[in-house]
Amino acid sequence: MKTRNQKKTAIIINTAQFEEAMARYAEAEQREAEINRNIENSVNELMTEYEEELTCLAQGKNLAFGIVQAYCINNKEKLFAKTRSIGTLHGKAGFRLGTPRLKTAKGNNWKKVLAELKTSLPAYVRTIEEPAKDMLLADRHKEQIATRLIALGIEVVQDELFYIEAGKAA
Repeated sequence: MKTRNQKKTAIIINTAQFEEAMARYAEAEQREAEINRNIENSVNELMTEYEEELTCLAQGKNLAFGIVQAYCINNKEKLFAKTRSIGTLHGKAGFRLGTPRLKTAKGNNWKKVLAELKTSLPAYVRTIEEPAKDMLLADRHKEQIATRLIALGIEVVQDELFYIEAGKAA
């Protein structure tokens, strides 16, 4: 695992301290990997132990949900005349309004709507203008773009990041 850090330090370190710190870092990283493997193995064991039961429970819930939903839909006028939900000894069931959204009417599409909005409600048409930074970066080596970047006052910068790659345990 690579670790990157951009801190600038003014501490004077000798070779022995450097080697000791590298050894501590590598040792800590190896122990960390070992702990993470142990955690993953334990989780996998638990998932395997309960996998069949969880599958059965999910199937049972889906079946029960379908039955409750069918009953509520078939009796909607009677059960939900005054409220949007009903309570039972074991819980609550009902109908909720979803998040409002726009949908085009039958025979219409968003292209037609946009054209009409441009004339009748122009304030409801978005136009987004922003620099295409990805394209500028991709073409930064082209002569005509490179000279224009300078004229525009744009610099291409790359930060230098420090990293450590711990050696693998034997």
